[in-house]
Amino acid sequence: MEGTDDKRFELVRILVQRSFRLDPAKWLEFLSENTKMVPVNKFMSGPDILHLFFYLEPDSGIQASLSPPSGVRSKVLCVSRILGKENSGEILKMQEFSGEEALRSLVGLTQEVTCPLLSRAEDSSRWAVGVAQEALKLMERQKSSAQVIEAQVGGLTFLPPPEALCQQEDLDSFHQGSSLDHGGVKHDDEDGSNELLQEHSPHNLHLPNDNNADASSRDSAVDDRSHLRDNGCQKDQNEQKTSVSHVSHLLHACEETVVEWVELVSDFLQQDWSGLVLDQLKPVPSEEFSFWKNRLKNLLFIQNQLMSPEAHQVASILQADDSVYWTALQDLQSHVLEGVREAEDIVMNLTPVQQKLSEVMEMDFHQLRNNMAAVMEEVHLLWTRSDFYCQPRRMVVLLQEICNLFIHLSRKFLPGQEVIGVLVSEPGPVLEDVRLVIQTLQALKSAYSQQEAQLELQDQDQVTPTESWTFLSHLVFFHLDIFLRRLLNIQEVHCVTLQFYQLDQMVLTGVSSTLLTDGVQQVYQAFLVQVRQLSSCSCDPTDPEDQTFEQYLDQFQAQVSDLETRLVSVLSKALEDCRDVPSAAKLVKMFWFFLDRPLVQDQLPPYLNRLVEQVLMDLHHTELEFYSEREKPERFFRFRPAAAARLCWNRLLRRRTEETLRSFRTIQNLCGGVAFSQLVLKRSEQIVDLLQDFRSSVRSDWSSELESQCGVILNHSLIQISPPAHLEVAGRHQLEAILQELRYVNREGGVTLHPNTDRFLNARDNIIQTYLSLHQMVSCYNQVVGGDIEAELPLIQKQLQELKENLSELEKKTWICEGVQQESQQVLIVHSNIREARANMDTMRRIAQGWVELDLLQRSGDSLLEGGIKDQTCRGIKADGEQLLRLTQVNRSLYSADESSETWTRYLDYVDDQVQDGLLQLLLRALHFLTDSMNPQTCGPALLAVSLQLQETAGLVFEPTIDDGPVEFLKATMRDVYGAAALVPRISASRDGNYQVCLQQNPELCALEQEVMTRLLQVKEEAELLRAGLDRYSHLWLSDRKAVFQEFLTYGRQLGAGEVDAERNPATLKEFQREIQVLLTISSEVTQLEEVVLLQGWLQVDLRPFTTCLLSIILDWKHMYTHFLLESTTNSLQQVTRPAADQEESSSSTLSLIDTILLLEAAGVELPEHLAAQLQVVTSL
Repeated sequence: MEGTDDKRFELVRILVQRSFRLDPAKWLEFLSENTKMVPVNKFMSGPDILHLFFYLEPDSGIQASLSPPSGVRSKVLCVSRILGKENSGEILKMQEFSGEEALRSLVGLTQEVTCPLLSRAEDSSRWAVGVAQEALKLMERQKSSAQVIEAQVGGLTFLPPPEALCQQEDLDSFHQGSSLDHGGVKHDDEDGSNELLQEHSPHNLHLPNDNNADASSRDSAVDDRSHLRDNGCQKDQNEQKTSVSHVSHLLHACEETVVEWVELVSDFLQQDWSGLVLDQLKPVPSEEFSFWKNRLKNLLFIQNQLMSPEAHQVASILQADDSVYWTALQDLQSHVLEGVREAEDIVMNLTPVQQKLSEVMEMDFHQLRNNMAAVMEEVHLLWTRSDFYCQPRRMVVLLQEICNLFIHLSRKFLPGQEVIGVLVSEPGPVLEDVRLVIQTLQALKSAYSQQEAQLELQDQDQVTPTESWTFLSHLVFFHLDIFLRRLLNIQEVHCVTLQFYQLDQMVLTGVSSTLLTDGVQQVYQAFLVQVRQLSSCSCDPTDPEDQTFEQYLDQFQAQVSDLETRLVSVLSKALEDCRDVPSAAKLVKMFWFFLDRPLVQDQLPPYLNRLVEQVLMDLHHTELEFYSEREKPERFFRFRPAAAARLCWNRLLRRRTEETLRSFRTIQNLCGGVAFSQLVLKRSEQIVDLLQDFRSSVRSDWSSELESQCGVILNHSLIQISPPAHLEVAGRHQLEAILQELRYVNREGGVTLHPNTDRFLNARDNIIQTYLSLHQMVSCYNQVVGGDIEAELPLIQKQLQELKENLSELEKKTWICEGVQQESQQVLIVHSNIREARANMDTMRRIAQGWVELDLLQRSGDSLLEGGIKDQTCRGIKADGEQLLRLTQVNRSLYSADESSETWTRYLDYVDDQVQDGLLQLLLRALHFLTDSMNPQTCGPALLAVSLQLQETAGLVFEPTIDDGPVEFLKATMRDVYGAAALVPRISASRDGNYQVCLQQNPELCALEQEVMTRLLQVKEEAELLRAGLDRYSHLWLSDRKAVFQEFLTYGRQLGAGEVDAERNPATLKEFQREIQVLLTISSEVTQLEEVVLLQGWLQVDLRPFTTCLLSIILDWKHMYTHFLLESTTNSLQQVTRPAADQEESSSSTLSLIDTILLLEAAGVELPEHLAAQLQVVTSL
């Protein structure tokens, strides 16, 4: 690859890899790309290229460039070429700096290192003629280019000095020629130069101190000029002729430089911010704020350059030669000074506007509307305070920028494309946001109008008028109005969508309700299709420059107009089907959101006019009904007084008239025409007047009737007694009717009250209280008289006589008499005592009757009868008895009875009979439980349980025995049942003995007790039969097993009782088999016996202890036989395994052995292991 063999390239590689910490693979990748190597090859091969820059990009890796990289913030490596002395070759200088300082570093490197080296006489004298000068010119051009680029990157205007100023030879020639031209008068030139410097000093230009060149630079410039003059004085006459050409060259270079400066500065000064708006751009205020700040910064930068030593040298050269460009340079300085003044004024006065807009931008969008006036007020103050900004063109531009800012904030606040996308889901919130934006922008326009009007007032009132805004407002709000129109269109779309969405749940009624509802739903579904199409557009509706949305919007509006036509048709048909005005008005209310549409307002009035005719017809029907039904309106209100019914009917007709008129007012604004409205109102007023006259007539008649009725009631007696002893309130129905009518009178109002009515009404509260007291007294008296019992009547006879005397006094009083409540109080006291005593009697009855449901005997968890009565039950019966005794004592005090009186004794005997009857029912329930549980036909689970056991001494017995167990248990249970009656203390003092003694003599209880004992005898007999049936196995436990077995071995059977000298016949294997089989048969029978036997259906006998013991005995018998056979088998095996002496005997023994083993296996006996092993040996022989 070209250049890679150069030693300098290897040095560059090492430095680049170290600086950027590159892997060798990354460097090889850089070398493989030819486009990246082009700058490197040019630097290596071209001696006029002095700088090479390396920098690292995140995506593309290491990069190389011959110019300083722009926009690079990372590290930059600069490789600079420095020409050394003769025969010393080139020197490469490496320097690292950040990307932002590349140009500044390059300028510093050239100005501080390269140029000084090339301009030193001791270094340049060793070089070839002209080489140092050319190199110096090249470096100056390089520095100038870098400074220009640096200034451009910073947005500044750099004024490059003439290259001739860097050539010492030209400067010397200029000073020498200048001295000759002025006749060697050095002091005049020096004074002129000083005047020039003084004229253009920073003080005269009014520049800030911090923007002036430093003192060292000015001193250096003066020293340089002094040095030039001294050198000029030392030139001889021959050299003066040679320097003429150099002076001309330097003057020409300065003039060209001034021309270039004027062009650069003029171009900058002619820049106008309003041009961006004229170019149809939409800047925001922050951009203009930055523009004026950068303009001020650049003007100060230009001013500093015009005050630099290089600029002073150019000015001195032009002034010394009296060049025409000297005036141009002076004009340039004055223009720059004026520009600085303008920029400073504008920046200072724009700062409050910028601060206010910054505050506004930090606010929530909902707060912007309230801050629009403050923003426009700052703009107003800017217009009045600034000397340079109060130009219509600039103010229009600023106001447009503010409009653009709020357009930007509005679009940022709105959800962009979702403004239309939410139409298919929930347009309500977005619609509120759109309305907020519209209100905010309209507030901005209103604030502008207010400030504009305020300026006009100031122009008229002030002595020195302030210039008003003469520009047209549409120039300011051109873009804002376009944006507002777009937002209004969006708002209209949302409003229409919300209106049509209300059709979703709309259901019409009437003759064609289904058809009309389907028509509405078809319109709704068609609208949904249009909404989906509109919401699917991919453009941003809030961008007014995007006309795609306008096309969608036009199509949507055309379809909506068609749907509105269809909906008007449905609504017209629905109005035709309405039979009355309220339903039509209800229908209009249902579609009220839709009636403001222009198309609807054009087509619907003919149908609404028919409703007006219907209104008039309804009013006519109301009038006809009044004349036909006014004499008999009571049939509509049967449960009200006649006059109140008439007034209610009148009120109903009036309400109907008002409802008809209200329905008309619903559609009045839609119908149009004043004539219709006046006709309807006049007709309704006639009917209302007619109803008013009828109401006044009814009220007058009602007032007279009430006067007569109240006079009768006020003089009527309070109570009356009907035979035989029934008490009632006198005139009760008439009194209740008058009170009802008076309630309606108060509710109705407007009824005139005559004296008796007024008197009754004033005493109404007392009359009502008296009536309530009498009603309560009458009820209590009738309860006392009519609810007594035979035993109670003698106790209250005296109290009843006193009550009758008091009632005789009340019969003489009327409804306006006093003291009625005190006289009725005695009846209430007597009633209270008697009612409490009767309540106590009812409680005693409930206690006695509650024993009927009480279970004295209960079954346990295993369904058997529990022993005795539970303690809780006994405590409950005892507590009931104590309560009975306490209630009788309470009643004695309530009746005020003498404990020893005969009437009280008869009362206690009555209570005692109730208690004894309850206890009788309690005992009957318990004994019936026993008899029912012991009856084989009606019994359920077992009542009692015993077990059958086999004992060594007693043989087969019941445990417990029948006599000691069930019999004694049931006798004790019946004793406990009778004992429950003794828990209740005796109520009657005239009767002897407790309740148990009395109840034991009850025939019904005795009969039940005798039935229980009979059931016991029956179960005892059945138990004996069961035990006798199992005695067939008694020989197994009664016989002596050893004696029986010995007889079996001797005789082959068991001898009978009379056999003494029986023939001996030893038992054979067959007889063994017979005995074992008998035992197995008995064992099978015993196993099949029932585990539990139920006797008489209520006594449970458990046979399991008996069967278990008997099976154990049978097993012992079988073991006795099998054990003998097993021992015999052992002996036989020993004989067989002996040496074969007697073959015949051995053969017979083997045959007997096999039969024995088979018998043992059939009996379920396993051979021991040693016998099994011997048997295998025998069978193998």
